[in-house]
Amino acid sequence: MSKLNSLAISENGFIFKPSTGESFVTNEIGLFIIQLLKSGKKADEIIQEIIKDFEVDNLTAGKDLYEFLDFLKKENMTD
Repeated sequence: MSKLNSLAISENGFIFKPSTGESFVTNEIGLFIIQLLKSGKKADEIIQEIIKDFEVDNLTAGKDLYEFLDFLKKENMTD
């Protein structure tokens, strides 16, 4: 996840991609997912953390994670 580590991310969800100068804004769960990815957590671990912290079911947590991962990949923010 070295591309992910190159992003500048604020506490309120502002993401700056220095390689292109683009910026994005994410919500609380997106910020949470990025932090877990940067700490080396795997998808199944992240889903469990989402369930615990956001009090959602397994299906919702998985959907949120994979939609956000698709966004990060589409925007070339992950390896």
